[in-house]
Amino acid sequence: MGELLRRYWHPFVAAAELDDLGIKPVTLLGESLVAFRAGDGSYGLIDRQCPHRRADMLHGIIEEDGLRCSYHGWCFGASGKCLEQPYEDVANPKANFRDKIRTKAYPVEEKAGMLWAYMGPDPAPLVPNWEPFTWANGFRQIVYADVPCNWFQCQENSLDPVHFEWMHRNWSSRLFGDGSYGPKHLELQFDEFDYGHIYRRVREDTDKSNQHWTVGATALWPNAFFLGDHIEWRIPVDDENTLSITWMFHRVPVDREPYVQKRVPYWTGPVKDAQGNWITSHVLNQDIVAWAGQGRIADRTEEHLGQSDRGIVMMRRCFDDNIKAVAEGREPKGLIRDPEANRCIEMPIKHRELFTTSMTLEESRALGDSLAYRLNRPDYQHQVGQPEAVKREYQIAMGMIAEDATETI
Repeated sequence: MGELLRRYWHPFVAAAELDDLGIKPVTLLGESLVAFRAGDGSYGLIDRQCPHRRADMLHGIIEEDGLRCSYHGWCFGASGKCLEQPYEDVANPKANFRDKIRTKAYPVEEKAGMLWAYMGPDPAPLVPNWEPFTWANGFRQIVYADVPCNWFQCQENSLDPVHFEWMHRNWSSRLFGDGSYGPKHLELQFDEFDYGHIYRRVREDTDKSNQHWTVGATALWPNAFFLGDHIEWRIPVDDENTLSITWMFHRVPVDREPYVQKRVPYWTGPVKDAQGNWITSHVLNQDIVAWAGQGRIADRTEEHLGQSDRGIVMMRRCFDDNIKAVAEGREPKGLIRDPEANRCIEMPIKHRELFTTSMTLEESRALGDSLAYRLNRPDYQHQVGQPEAVKREYQIAMGMIAEDATETI
């Protein structure tokens, strides 16, 4: 599985966070690394331990063209090349010892306000330019969550529509004191396309003319879920921990256009409260309760799959097929190598007009309400813990409060 995942680019941090911090520890696909922003603005992702005496590069000195170990001054560029060995260069300059030393390094690219890493063999594919990344006039934010379980049980959730009925509707109803049950699922269909899988559903309150069926929702290959205004990646930290990264888009009202966001804010949502109890108030938090509740690594030998799990079976078979393809030296599913095709990779998007059409704030909310889609409200619905500063920035961008407002709604 690891060899398959290394054929793809993975977002691992908001660009703004590394711009703020300069350097950050990163564990990705089981490897301990350090990400940094050099003085010239370039980004690097290298081994956390210096190859000289294994000092921690997290405490390194950021230079114009790389990161210098604070223990003995060895400096490394983003490519992993050793740029300088201060004493060795003086004591024996003819030896060119630095030319014989490299540190582990992985290429990094910025896209959509995130930094992406590629940890596989050359030639690397292109970082996907998913259609929402091309949308204009939007407020974007990047939200993290640390999930204490394996990434794959998180990703399987992406082809599990019935959990919406029970976890996000019926259980939520009980949690908030209502107690009523929502419409039941009546029919499901699962399809594969070039960049993932799609689930379609009919509930008691819809039919096959509804976009829940005609368009569906997307499990984005290999480790993300896409639902119109957001993409959520399940990034493997190691076998027992996952980094959830959500990229969220809100189309600003017409009176705020043209809107250009120069910096995409980021924040981390908690998964437990101060007493150590799971937080269950928001959609992603509820999902995390389910994922982690399956155990650090779910024991699938104890499962009893039914008709609602046909999408899970489809996904597992697809991973098996692509793991085999990599083992046999063939290219796996969904790699993008054509720059022209990557100008904008169109995706199946329910109610695209909500994100691409100029409307007033009131019009967007009314349209969302008519589609049973709670849109462009003051609060962040997907995950708990949005910082007040990000909330204020969002509400100003959406025209909900004045530019000089100190209080949020």
